[in-house]
Amino acid sequence: MKLFDSHCHLDDEKFNEDREELIPKLHEEGVDKLVSAGYSLEGSKNAIELAKKYDFIYATIGISPNDIPDTEDELKKQLKELKELYKTSKKIVAVGEIGLDYHWNTDNKELQKEAFIEQIKLANELNLPIQIHTRDAVMDTIGILKNNKVNKNGIFHCCPFNRELVKEALKLNFYISFAGPTTFKNSKNAPEIINMVPEDRFLVETDSPYLSPEPFRGRRNDPRNVQYIIKKIAEVKGKTFEEIQNMAYANAQRIFNIE
Repeated sequence: MKLFDSHCHLDDEKFNEDREELIPKLHEEGVDKLVSAGYSLEGSKNAIELAKKYDFIYATIGISPNDIPDTEDELKKQLKELKELYKTSKKIVAVGEIGLDYHWNTDNKELQKEAFIEQIKLANELNLPIQIHTRDAVMDTIGILKNNKVNKNGIFHCCPFNRELVKEALKLNFYISFAGPTTFKNSKNAPEIINMVPEDRFLVETDSPYLSPEPFRGRRNDPRNVQYIIKKIAEVKGKTFEEIQNMAYANAQRIFNIE
């Protein structure tokens, strides 16, 4: 196998006990490349350190809507530090995960929007794509993207199975990234969404340690399990595992500008 996990969190505390043993094993067992995604200032720093240590790991930098600070002043300070972080590594491939989350946070919507827009500006300045997190905020997310041009394209990470979101995302030429929920038995409209997405516009990810696919639901996820998302997409599209694996790999190389 030659797997490319386009979004995971190897710095998460769930990997603290065995991270150093696990990471080489991932590569030995078919994970050819992966992107460890930043979600806060500290998480971004951790992702960069992992990318420096392992050749097959790349990093993103960003502050997620669930990790933005409480005040506008502190947000500006963190965004300035994020920009400085970019100078520390040539393996930073995107700004993310960024976006809006009205499921967990409803009292800071305006600050979330500001953080999202400012990080789009940062991505444009750094000539990087963005990785988007959106939950219960589809209309505001699409509205911001329509009004704030993303120069180097974007990815809807762990994309919700929302027809309108996917339709609008594809109009913007964004990529759709499929994760563990694609395989869940209760994801009734997953096949429809998979078929909506062109073969040059999808990615696969684990979002590990979260969202383990079937048959590992409820256990800690890791990048090797991206193969089960590939398998599901292959079944839906009537393609072989190798065909979908190769498409996903090539698409990830393109959006992240990785040779």
